[in-house]
Amino acid sequence: MNKSELIEALAEEINLPIREAASITNTIINAMSNALASDDSIEIRGFGSFVVKEYDSYTGRNPKTGEKIKVAPKKLPFFKVGKDLRERVDQAGKKIKGKKKKK
Repeated sequence: MNKSELIEALAEEINLPIREAASITNTIINAMSNALASDDSIEIRGFGSFVVKEYDSYTGRNPKTGEKIKVAPKKLPFFKVGKDLRERVDQAGKKIKGKKKKK
């Protein structure tokens, strides 16, 4: 699912014009992005949590040339799946694997 599909699903679910659904979706995404940029974490019960992880600098390697390079320290967003979502995805995967294909 991409952003436009999410907007369409929201518009259909609560019977909103696409413009309003897009505005709501953009507001949520912007608020989440701003929170992570401010080193805040986000927790959505039953879905998961977003946190910012800090990584120290290290010596890496340029895959093309093999040359050693120093990689600067960085911060990256990290998503940890919630229990309810993990179980739902796992159950859906078991249902799909349980079906046999006809030849």
